[in-house]
Amino acid sequence: MTEKKVLGVSGGQPITQSDIERMADEAERGYGDAQLRHAGRGRPSLGDGPARAVQTRLDPQLHAALEQRAKADHKTPSAIVREALHAYLAV
Repeated sequence: MTEKKVLGVSGGQPITQSDIERMADEAERGYGDAQLRHAGRGRPSLGDGPARAVQTRLDPQLHAALEQRAKADHKTPSAIVREALHAYLAV
């Protein structure tokens, strides 16, 4: 049994010359739309257009209440604030 020379490592897996040749053949054959599907970058969209960040200051009690509610609801503090603004502004 012949031992293959490891040329590198990817994702914890050793890469040999035969692996490189197999991947090159696959690339030369081309990829379908499903394989080339656009992987979105950044955070998920929150609406129709780009989201804008708004900063605000909270007193310690309000901040603690926000953190407690976010933890209880298994949401981020930002999600809780967005929900509260939607309800308050009726949008």
